Amino acid sequence: MPRFHLVTLFPEFFDSPLNTALLGHARQSGLLETIFHNPRDFSASKHRHVDDRPYGGGPGMVMQAEPLASALRSIKQPGRMLLLSAGGQPLNHTLAQNLAIEDDITIVCGRYEGMDARLHSLFPLEAVSVGDVVLNGGETAALAVIEAVSRFIPGFMGKEESAQEESHAQGLLEYPHYTRPDVWEGLKTPDVLLNGNHAEIALWRRKASLTATLRTRPDMLDTAPLTHADARALADIPCERPGRNLSFCLLHYPVLLGEKNFGASSLTNLDVHDISRISRSYGMGTFYVATPLEDQQRILREILLHWTRGPGGRGNPDRAWALQHVRPVSSLDEAVAHMLEQTGARPRLVASSAVWPKKKNVPAPLTPRTVRQWCEEGPVMLCLGTARGLSPEVLEHCDGVMRPLRYLGYNHLSVRSAAAILADRILGDYF
Repeated sequence: MPRFHLVTLFPEFFDSPLNTALLGHARQSGLLETIFHNPRDFSASKHRHVDDRPYGGGPGMVMQAEPLASALRSIKQPGRMLLLSAGGQPLNHTLAQNLAIEDDITIVCGRYEGMDARLHSLFPLEAVSVGDVVLNGGETAALAVIEAVSRFIPGFMGKEESAQEESHAQGLLEYPHYTRPDVWEGLKTPDVLLNGNHAEIALWRRKASLTATLRTRPDMLDTAPLTHADARALADIPCERPGRNLSFCLLHYPVLLGEKNFGASSLTNLDVHDISRISRSYGMGTFYVATPLEDQQRILREILLHWTRGPGGRGNPDRAWALQHVRPVSSLDEAVAHMLEQTGARPRLVASSAVWPKKKNVPAPLTPRTVRQWCEEGPVMLCLGTARGLSPEVLEHCDGVMRPLRYLGYNHLSVRSAAAILADRILGDYF
């Protein structure tokens, strides 16, 4: 039987929730216990104050260390100690399941702007967040923790398999449910749920879970235990795929040749092959290769002809299909004009750079998530530089610059390696 020690300035907040429905029944039957510890009871202030102004200035008040420390030290068996904080690790299925085996759990409900940070040096506080939102205090979040943990207590839910079939338990969102009547306000229950074939029902529910997860929480698919059948089902689900709005433009001019020397670079066969295959793998749009040099354009046309209509394409149709989506252009402007013609909208231009912008007062570099959002809104062209990178002229022409891929360390990747990483970070597996 777990004991929840709630360190809170407002114990009355919990009166109704903890005495209602499953939580109320569990407390009455002795499946769980809640004990309250109010830091005000340990305040040295005449008026039981537990907060003060923050050192360094700023808005709001900060919970003082001494009353909180005294309240925590009064708990003889605190067990794991959780501090509810918007900056903590996310409360998820696995954490709730792990907490359910503890005999004692202490939950600190913060208030105001936070608590004195020195408490972290004295107590093994685990910061936990229930979402990327800011609440008035930790009490609402504490209820979420108590409910999430309690559902794993044997006997709490009555039917033990219920906790294992719900959203997140299998790494996916739960399938939709239906009950009587079969038809309600003209809306019919899916036939498969009425035919009594449990194998077909299980397949329908699995695909429904995959569909709900793909459309609402595609990030969960990165860690979900998917089978090959799941992958095939996901590929068949109609959905918006932002990758079709994203195109690479590999620029050979104007690029940085030396520290202050700008000009044109030579075309590389491997870049054309690999980036075209990356574009196809991620369901992207046309891959533009820009060079103003006639001899380079001729070489590019010969490469494409060999691999799309010549012996290379006949021997390797997959490579031929990828290279069919390469379009030679003489400049970035020509690539933009073609994409405008194809999509009906001017593409947003995003530059890829291996270094931070050096000018002052420039916007913060773009993150992959921001670029993905742009792709969901309309066409985007991601400009890749050859040689030592894009010229300032191109950077100033762009709507934004990507944050360097390895901005915390060594960052000298080949352009084709950078293209692969950028495509994956922006589009992920579900493009």
